[in-house]
Amino acid sequence: MDTTLTDPLVGQLLDGRYRVESRIARGGMASVYLALDVRLDRTVAVKVMHRSLAEDPQFVRRFIGEAKSVASLSHPNIVQVFDQGTDGAHVYLSMEYVPGRTLRDVLRRRGRLPAREALEMVIPVLAALGAAHQAGLIHRDVKPENVLLADDGRVKVVDFGLARAIEATNQTKTGMMIGTIGYMSPEQVTAGTADARSDVYAAGIMLFELLTGRQPYAGETPMSIAYRHVHETVPAPSSIVPDVPPPIDALVAAATDKDPAGRPADATAMLVAAVEIHRTLPKTGHTGAHAAPHGAHDSGAHTGAHSGVRTGAHRTIPPAGGASSFGTAQHALAEPESPLGRTMIQPRSELLTGRPETRRRGRRIRPVWFVAALALVMVAGVTFTGWWFSQGRYTKVPDLVNKPVTVARQEAQQAGFEVRIGEARFDDKVPKDVVLDTDPGLGAEVVKGSVLTLIPSAGPETIPVPKVEGFSLTDARAKIAEVGLTPGRVSKSASDTIPRDQVIRTNPPVGKRVKKGSTVNFVVSAGLLMPDVMQMMRDQAEKFLREKGFNVQIDETVDDAPPGTVIAQDPPGGAEVVAGATVHLTASRGPDQGFHWPWETDPADPSQSPPAVVNVPDVMFKSVKDAVVELKAAGFKVNVRKLVGTDRVVGEKPLGQQPPGTTITIWH
Repeated sequence: MDTTLTDPLVGQLLDGRYRVESRIARGGMASVYLALDVRLDRTVAVKVMHRSLAEDPQFVRRFIGEAKSVASLSHPNIVQVFDQGTDGAHVYLSMEYVPGRTLRDVLRRRGRLPAREALEMVIPVLAALGAAHQAGLIHRDVKPENVLLADDGRVKVVDFGLARAIEATNQTKTGMMIGTIGYMSPEQVTAGTADARSDVYAAGIMLFELLTGRQPYAGETPMSIAYRHVHETVPAPSSIVPDVPPPIDALVAAATDKDPAGRPADATAMLVAAVEIHRTLPKTGHTGAHAAPHGAHDSGAHTGAHSGVRTGAHRTIPPAGGASSFGTAQHALAEPESPLGRTMIQPRSELLTGRPETRRRGRRIRPVWFVAALALVMVAGVTFTGWWFSQGRYTKVPDLVNKPVTVARQEAQQAGFEVRIGEARFDDKVPKDVVLDTDPGLGAEVVKGSVLTLIPSAGPETIPVPKVEGFSLTDARAKIAEVGLTPGRVSKSASDTIPRDQVIRTNPPVGKRVKKGSTVNFVVSAGLLMPDVMQMMRDQAEKFLREKGFNVQIDETVDDAPPGTVIAQDPPGGAEVVAGATVHLTASRGPDQGFHWPWETDPADPSQSPPAVVNVPDVMFKSVKDAVVELKAAGFKVNVRKLVGTDRVVGEKPLGQQPPGTTITIWH
């Protein structure tokens, strides 16, 4: 089954620009697709990061920054990055499409390579790494899978900066090391730091693998291999393949020194040594025992000057013009006279190999003056490299972490960097406006004047408590956890508005910003309680209850209470009810005829005079405090009763005119 048919991206127009034609490869971090750039009408390779990485904001920020750095590189041995973008959940790179195969494919098919061919593979890789190092960019993941061999003979390095972007994610270190541990330098394993010399180490391991057909260390687990990288010395390739020349043994030993100070300073320094060794090797492709006319041959022996190395099927590469061991006539890695030989040794190819027409005349002894001139050029190159570094062209990134941003900016500028302030990141331990990280990181060797990005802390992440009043306890807990807070303890309280088991309020209250992960406690309703409206005036009680959603029915009866006073209710105040329940109220119609209020005069007794009366102030809907003050100022006593717990008066009795000293009841 063609897996590309089930890939949802195939056939889609990514970001409105790239029509995805097919999936080329799928790895642990990304999938690579063949696509057509409909805007420029050209074929490109689009690398789409897997969703687990694309959903990580730290990875996306770092990925974009690294993509911009790589796009600025222009070198014939580096896969060019055209564009970077996001389309919904897809984070992608648009790159130069290089038809061919990876160096890993070559190793699987052919096994080990002769010394000269191995160098011809590594030299363009070193040229690419050297150009990146001079631009202040470290690859961090040099391995055969990241070296592409085009069908036309070009060698290209891919995935610059991706490993650094991965470091910004929440992926575990072990998970990150599994795919690349065989090429990781000791300092990457022990401290997680990398500089140009870490790339040199990986290139040395890759050269060892090309020469011997296997990596120097094996183990049952990635950590056991990592332990050997840190504590053991990489063996000489000649200990496995005896005909490897001593200069190549020395080059591998220097590149894989456990101490970074013992390695070439960067890939350019290693390139100079590799090119010089390459110049001294026989052009037949044979070295050591292979070079002897009648020497013994191992399982990979050549059959002639223009024969290739034996493939896994005991097949030899035919002379130029036939199909090579890579399956294409354009690919001639095993042919010393091929265009690839010139391409991979650029920019010194003509100097080292001579003019193409000269080489076609066959081998001949070079004049002494030519060898002497070549030696002088090589010495001058090495001397210039030493001068370049000794004159302070490069500088190391200082330790600016945990310093205030203003202080760190001044120190970086004094050290010769152009300073930029990156997007702040939340951190529970580092205070706001203190440096969390730098890009490039501590100790990286970069060209003076390079851009140094300071990543400040935004302090602890805070989150507003969401509104969950009226939610069920289950839904409220889920909502609190969803925003990054921790559901806490639950207490219950009576309510006359919120049904049982629904949230009344939270502590901290809704809208308050709290630290991410903080605990939020809940107050939950113990049930909907009937308000107590006894002794209120009928019209006030009815209005209040209907506003609360109750169905009110009122009866009247003769009673000594003033007319309109509620003298009974069913259900009684405080009883648990359901929303919309019916409430039966009984209101006083007043006393029977002949009844006299104590302050009323007896018409038959002319000696009696009516008591003085005053108007009762209307304090409805005023604040309780102001109502009490106003009623007492008018000469009345005040009885305050809680009904719904608001700060406003919702009921008042009696009204009209009353004798001074009468008790006025208010409800709130």
